[in-house]
Amino acid sequence: MYFKQVTVTGLGCNSYVIGCPGARQCVVVDPKRDVQEYMDISRDEGMKITHIIETHVHADHVSGNQELKSRTGADIYYSEYASVTFDHKQLKEGDVIEFGMVKLEILYTPGHTPNSISVLVTDKARGDLPWMILTGDLLFVGAIGRPDLAGAEILEEQVKNLYDSLYVKLGRLPDYLEVFPAHGQGSLCGKGLSAKASSTLGYERLTQPVLQLAGFDAFHDRIAGAFPVRPKSFTHIINTNIKGAPLLERCPLEQTLNPDQFDRLRMQGATVIDTRDTASFGGFHIPGAINIGFEKQMANWIGMVVDPSDDLLLVVDDRERYDQMTTELHRIGYDNIFGYLSGGMSAWISHGMPIDSLSPISAQGLKHQLDEQVYCHLVDVRTPEERAQGFIADSTHVPMTHILDGSLDLPKEDEVVLVCGTGYRANIVASRLKQDGFVHVHSLAGGLTAWQHAGYSVAAG
Repeated sequence: MYFKQVTVTGLGCNSYVIGCPGARQCVVVDPKRDVQEYMDISRDEGMKITHIIETHVHADHVSGNQELKSRTGADIYYSEYASVTFDHKQLKEGDVIEFGMVKLEILYTPGHTPNSISVLVTDKARGDLPWMILTGDLLFVGAIGRPDLAGAEILEEQVKNLYDSLYVKLGRLPDYLEVFPAHGQGSLCGKGLSAKASSTLGYERLTQPVLQLAGFDAFHDRIAGAFPVRPKSFTHIINTNIKGAPLLERCPLEQTLNPDQFDRLRMQGATVIDTRDTASFGGFHIPGAINIGFEKQMANWIGMVVDPSDDLLLVVDDRERYDQMTTELHRIGYDNIFGYLSGGMSAWISHGMPIDSLSPISAQGLKHQLDEQVYCHLVDVRTPEERAQGFIADSTHVPMTHILDGSLDLPKEDEVVLVCGTGYRANIVASRLKQDGFVHVHSLAGGLTAWQHAGYSVAAG
């Protein structure tokens, strides 16, 4: 049996290719939208992709099932309870897909979504017992799936489903089964996911406290509280996956835009995403641009800050960065990309176009202001969990997500200094506040990390 895990760093997405070289066919489970890697495997291993299985309707990334079907003709499979509106085949509890030495058995395991399934995988060349289980977003390495994404109106039902799937359905399965989830570290579909690619049912039962509770009431009390932030992109992604994502060839053609063309689209309302580092952006940038630099979880931050329906313009360092950026955006359903600034900021400046700046403040500069009681609003934008680990005294806590929702009730003429862990998120928020009309806004360069490395203390959480 052929088995390969395909990962998307940052979003923390895992997909799988399972095949039988002897039968010369394979199945792809939970494909990412950019599907060339699967096509390469199919070609190199001599296996035709004949099945595309989705463990559920995904909320955090756009599926590649339409792309794969258009290239291979393979059928798309979902749970019988999935409300997708395009042509697909249904799977129900106990269904078996079998070819060559591969046997796939379907388990209905709702909880993360009402339409979630898991897949028991047997390599018949080794034996008749299942070897591993693809758990989708039900069970991760080090965590379980969140039950809230399907909506508050069915949350209680989903918590009960999640308990039954974890404790009853998976409870009947042996400890030795290897667990391969649809997500790893970086995903917002659970909380505290491990960076490890796989585990076993037995190890997760031994090490996850949420799988060791006395009964449903204790389980409910443990998980029905605070959930990870839900990016604004999730609803758009769910709807895209229900309808079927447009083929990438139908997305706007790529364009290299000169400053005049770029500015014309900007003035017509397009959102400018500047992907440069915080220092470069702070020095000079296009007025109204939002700074979201390249880092592992960039797609998650975009999903929190930018509306999925926006027309997008990109400021990137080079063509390679543009290609990387468009791939990241397409993965989360941001398809209205109208081009990038040819020649970058150098071309913009030499063309005499308007610029803005976002002066960061150093740890030493902020310490001097605090010591001299020079008035400013010092706002910590990290999560409550991060702040509990320590914070700068006299700072106010307003999480990033609250500010992006318009919850920063401060005069726009006052000086505001924003603090996060490294300066990355603070710069995102600062650029957004500048867009909203705040005049004197700064980010702490290097964030709390730089503050502590400079030898300054933090208050206990």
